[in-house]
Amino acid sequence: MDLTKNKKILIVDDEYEIRVMIEGILRKEGFFRIYTASDAQTALALCRAERPDIAILDVMLPDLDGFELLTQLRTFTPMPVIFLSARGEDEDRLLGLGLGADDYIVKPFLPRELLLRITAVLKRVYMPIPTEQFPVFHLGEIIVDLESATVLKDHREYPLTAKEHALLVKLYESHGRIVTIDALCQAGWGDDGIGYENTLMVHIRRIRSKIEADPSNPQHLLTVRGLGYKLVLKE
Repeated sequence: MDLTKNKKILIVDDEYEIRVMIEGILRKEGFFRIYTASDAQTALALCRAERPDIAILDVMLPDLDGFELLTQLRTFTPMPVIFLSARGEDEDRLLGLGLGADDYIVKPFLPRELLLRITAVLKRVYMPIPTEQFPVFHLGEIIVDLESATVLKDHREYPLTAKEHALLVKLYESHGRIVTIDALCQAGWGDDGIGYENTLMVHIRRIRSKIEADPSNPQHLLTVRGLGYKLVLKE
């Protein structure tokens, strides 16, 4: 049984035809818990009320752009997000991914491509994995719980996004050793990880803001220039 078909999907696009087309594609594939919104404020209300498992966001919306919408979503949910936009410039793509989106698809798109990318994100985020692969560990006074995808720092809990979690899992698996940039990109973006080096740097900065006491002077997530990064578990 494919448990991903039970996940709640939110489609946010100001074009009615696009919303109907995407919903039709998803329903034909077996997804049935689908919500739609034509603007950012409706999307925010739906996210708070229904807690969708994944969102497909257009960049150009009538009230807020999709980047600002994602920024607001990240204040209360780490759910995976896929951008679907006519804006295909590298700057827009890097901005969206740097804000924590899991993928960025440029219109026009093939229905099969959209399905494959949605399914890939859902499986990566929600597929059951043995708990022994997701430990709890300390970085000084900071507690990183990879099982619940949270960081406890200064008596506050910070959720990890799906991308941050995937990168931290990869770093933890080889803690104390260098993890190459290519290996991290593949862990975060799969076989299409080529070209994500700049986006990886953005995610590393976001992870440091959560797991380091002083992110500008990291003691645990170290850069190894020209090679990659290393997670050091010293107290």
